[in-house]
Amino acid sequence: MNKAFYSFFLLLTYANFCQAALDGVPGEVIAVKDHDGISNLDQRLLEINFKDQDYILLPIPYSASNKSNQFYGMRINIIKKDFGESRITINDLSKVNLSKEDSDRAYKEAMQIKNAVNTYSIDLKPNMNFASPIPNGIISSRYGKKRFINSTPRSPHLSLDIAAGEGTPIQAPAKGKVILTGNFFYSGNYLIIDHGYGLLSSYSHMSEIYLKTGDYVEKGEGIGSVGSTGRVTGPHLHWTVYLNKIRINPESLLKKDYLQSILSLVLVKTLIRLKPPM
Repeated sequence: MNKAFYSFFLLLTYANFCQAALDGVPGEVIAVKDHDGISNLDQRLLEINFKDQDYILLPIPYSASNKSNQFYGMRINIIKKDFGESRITINDLSKVNLSKEDSDRAYKEAMQIKNAVNTYSIDLKPNMNFASPIPNGIISSRYGKKRFINSTPRSPHLSLDIAAGEGTPIQAPAKGKVILTGNFFYSGNYLIIDHGYGLLSSYSHMSEIYLKTGDYVEKGEGIGSVGSTGRVTGPHLHWTVYLNKIRINPESLLKKDYLQSILSLVLVKTLIRLKPPM
């Protein structure tokens, strides 16, 4: 192959690569190089520098279907995944069929949470490598399960439930700032930590909250203890992680070298697409 043809092939292949659909799983995060124009679409995105290359981290919504979708101005091929289902029985029907008073309270609290989740700060820069908030806890319900409460379909479970004994300490999975605390109808004793650049995490059903709004917390520091406050069937932590206001799978962030594994997919895909024909 002569040099002129090879150079043309590289340019053509690179152009095809930029236009090709990326693969994404609902609830997971993908990385793209920021020179693809993504950062110009929305300044409220999490940008990571790795080996002198800037990458943008993009969450894939759970609601994305198994087809090529347009997200962030890009084509993303959504890979179908069966998350399974969860069936829960709640005997206290006042927690299921809400009175007007409880319904109004739950709505106001939902607006509080929504406003907090909209937070985008640049004081802290997350590295995406989280530790488990309960190192010896047992996962009792995973992200993405279809939920049925008393046999009635409900919204999917977009969090990670970790079962542990009442009073078990809960640790911050990464450094951050507490931006909301309170006692909520559904979530019980509840807390949100802002980790910076649109990455947040929340903790529900705690028996006790150790911190107050405005406190800074370090990775591994105690934030509260496991409880059964709010609408629950037993003591556990209901742990939610948000990126760009989208709930992502918390369990993925616990994988060793999680960030590097996301970025390596970008590098491998680039190498495959730029490989010249024999």
